[in-house]
Amino acid sequence: MGKPTILTVDDDPLVSAAISRDLRSRYAADYRIVRATSGAQALAVLAKLALRNQPVALIASDQRMPGMTGIEMLEQARAHAPNAKCLLLTAYADTDVAIKAINDIGLDYYLLKPWDPPEERLYPVIDDLLGDWRQANPDHTSDVQVVGNRWSDRSHDIKTFLARNHVPYRWYDVERDAEAHRLRALAEATEADLPLVLVPEGDALRAPSTLELAAALGLRTRAEQPLYDVCIVGGGPAGLAAAVYAASEGLSTVIVEREAPGGQAGQSAAIENYLGFPKGLTGSDLTQRAVAQASRFGAEMVLAQTVVGFETRGPVHAVLVDGPGEIEARAVIVATGVSYRSLGAKGLGELTGRGVYYGATASEASQCQGDDVYVVGAANSAGQAALNLARYAKRLVLVVRAASLEATMSRYLVERIRSAANIEVRYRSEVVACGGVGHLETLTLANRDTGVEDQVPSSWLFVFIGASPRTEWLGPDIVRDDKGFVVTGQDLLNAAQAHPWGLSRAPFALETSVPGVFAAGDVRLDSMKRVASAVGEGAMAVYLVHRYLATV
Repeated sequence: MGKPTILTVDDDPLVSAAISRDLRSRYAADYRIVRATSGAQALAVLAKLALRNQPVALIASDQRMPGMTGIEMLEQARAHAPNAKCLLLTAYADTDVAIKAINDIGLDYYLLKPWDPPEERLYPVIDDLLGDWRQANPDHTSDVQVVGNRWSDRSHDIKTFLARNHVPYRWYDVERDAEAHRLRALAEATEADLPLVLVPEGDALRAPSTLELAAALGLRTRAEQPLYDVCIVGGGPAGLAAAVYAASEGLSTVIVEREAPGGQAGQSAAIENYLGFPKGLTGSDLTQRAVAQASRFGAEMVLAQTVVGFETRGPVHAVLVDGPGEIEARAVIVATGVSYRSLGAKGLGELTGRGVYYGATASEASQCQGDDVYVVGAANSAGQAALNLARYAKRLVLVVRAASLEATMSRYLVERIRSAANIEVRYRSEVVACGGVGHLETLTLANRDTGVEDQVPSSWLFVFIGASPRTEWLGPDIVRDDKGFVVTGQDLLNAAQAHPWGLSRAPFALETSVPGVFAAGDVRLDSMKRVASAVGEGAMAVYLVHRYLATV
């Protein structure tokens, strides 16, 4: 297919030559740089590239051009290059138009002219856009291959683990793909061996655990040092922020994550109210950037390990994992977040992972093409998932217990849901039963006011309800409320009769009932349950770790 194309569009010959020159000097080794001097010419170039099946990575266009503005051209360009990143080059006077284009046509970024020096003003923007494009359009020659049944809960777990850890893979369904039977025969795999995972180097993995898969992929599954300054349990926004700040400030740092970095936020199709990203960004993108940042500063990340216990050993705390090994650290930050609560519907347990899912990744969304999909929940996570799934589903039904969405969902999401032609909201309703042989086939919905039930056909149910903290591993020494959320700071003093604070100093703001153990993010009692606040608490926890370490 050749190199991906970067297309520049500007009617001024000198500006056109300048940006083409700057782009060639940095990107010509990996991309083909093509120039156009008008919107019409650019669309003609894109049409030819589409006919040849040549990928377009980026279109960088001037806004003020005769005949067709840059925004008008970029909007029409979607028909020929739907996956290309769009960059608008504009003057300060046109910034309002550019910001509006972020919502109207999905503009990825706008850059004020002039862009000199390019090392500071142009290349960092282009690097980000091309990095995002590469992630969304990977080179498939070295992909992991997964052979299994789409209604298998274990196949679902494997695909979710790969997707959330940003490992490109190709999926072959034994019920639909001839290639699946060929690969299975070559590996001499039986039904019990599915899902079969073929890695570029190494033996075929037969129904592997996530720990076995992580090890085969070369992901770190064990800590490398005997003692750390700080161990962070949980790799969501709070944990990743803590890792970035701790490692950048010289603390030896390790994160332990049982599934994949990002937590619930990592599965979000769009985070649109996070500061500094006017177009918004996906949870996957935010996670990948944070992991790279933490790694650059030297933080270790241990994956596919479930933390099962905690001990205090004098000045050192030990985090115990499921299986051999443990991690010792002078301070611990608990950032395990929350998981979605189980839906109390008859028959649901047997169908979880077989059409019923808690949360949703991009792989699930694409598999719903042309189907009826049901989503349960009324918070932002449910709204974001509904909008993403609706891009593929024929019809999406959002099942809501309340009489409205406004009390629990951000206004921008409510407005988009209401304007989506294929999304229906069923208020004052709940799922009371699930049915199917081998996978989900029917749902029974009940009206909470009348009690009237009706059964509907569907193979897809995604659940986004409530929040249950992952704190059972902490043991009795860490004070929690009756729902399991960790009590910290001043709130500890209110529980002093049952769990007296043993030091002369007051507990630090995010400190738990065990000195030197801190909690950050959604796992903490009365936290905001927002990505930005979790990031802030992760950073604040490191500041408090420094204060604690100075006292011991």
